[in-house]
Parts: sequence; C-alpha cells; structure tokens
Amino acid sequence: MSQLYLVAAGEEIARRRARLPAGSVIEAWADLYAPGSFWLGGESKTLLDSVGEPVPVELGLPASSVAVYYGPRLRDLDSLPPEESLKARVLSAHGVAAAWVTLDRFGERVTYQPTSPRDPVFHLRRRGGGAGHVWRLFPSRGAAVTYMAEASGEAEAVEWAEALAVEDFDALLKRYGTR
Repeated sequence: MSQLYLVAAGEEIARRRARLPAGSVIEAWADLYAPGSFWLGGESKTLLDSVGEPVPVELGLPASSVAVYYGPRLRDLDSLPPEESLKARVLSAHGVAAAWVTLDRFGERVTYQPTSPRDPVFHLRRRGGGAGHVWRLFPSRGAAVTYMAEASGEAEAVEWAEALAVEDFDALLKRYGTR
C-alpha cells in the first residue's frame, strides 16, 4: 500500500537530492500551514532513504485516504501527475480530496490563474508532460459536495463527494494518521 509522509527535513531533502542519480525526481510539497514541514509520497521517500539513513517521519497516511475524482471527461493521461505527488500536494494545503477540473461541464478547457499557493484551484502535471491539468482541492466534504453539485452537474460527482470518508483535514489525520 502506498504511503504519504509528513517530514520536517527540508535541508536534508535538499542535501540528499544532490546525491541522487541524474534524472531522479523527488516531489516534496511544503506544508502551507506548518513551516519547515513537507509532504511526500512513498517513491520520493524511498529515493531519499537510498542515500542515507531513513528520513524521520512525523506522520504517515495511506495514500488511499486522500480521494481523487477524475470524472468522465479525463484527457491527456500521459501528462497526469503521479498520484502520490497530487495527493501530497493536497495534504500540503490541508485538503482531504481533489478533483480534476481541466474541462468544465460543457467540455471547454478551464483557464484559471491561482492567486497564491493556498488557492484551492491549482495546476499540476507530470514533470516533462505536455498538457497541463487543473485541479480543485477540497478542505472538507461539505466543500466538495457544494462544488461538485454546482460546477459539475453530474450525479456521479456529487455521490463521490458525499462518500468522502472524512469531514475535514483534522478528521483525516485522526482517522488515518500514524506516528
């Protein structure tokens, strides 16, 4: 089972990145509410651990605890970001889920310019990937239900949001987090 990790090792991550073989990709997302802490997926942690002692973990979560909705209009699969990176990005902003919103309900490409790293709408694609993807982060089940009902207009999307396992970020950590 894939894991997501919260670590407080920014300097160590930078030091170890330099020691990895060329082409190695470490995707670490700064926690937007806890300076000095970073969220990363299991693949990135394994790479970091390969060049030293295991990076100390403050908190671990199963990757499956962060929900992602792709919907029926999903395109450009070859440029989708690695799911661990997407989920770590969601956790960095204290979200519980995200939805692919690159196309609107009419099939038109969404154009959006985030105003800050805490903006719930963000762009993310695979490193070196062609097409960009727009994502909507949800800090709570209620926010997901409201957005999916208003923006998507699809019963499947609303059902996905209503089925989210936790109400908010604190509940996510309490239910799935391990120290």
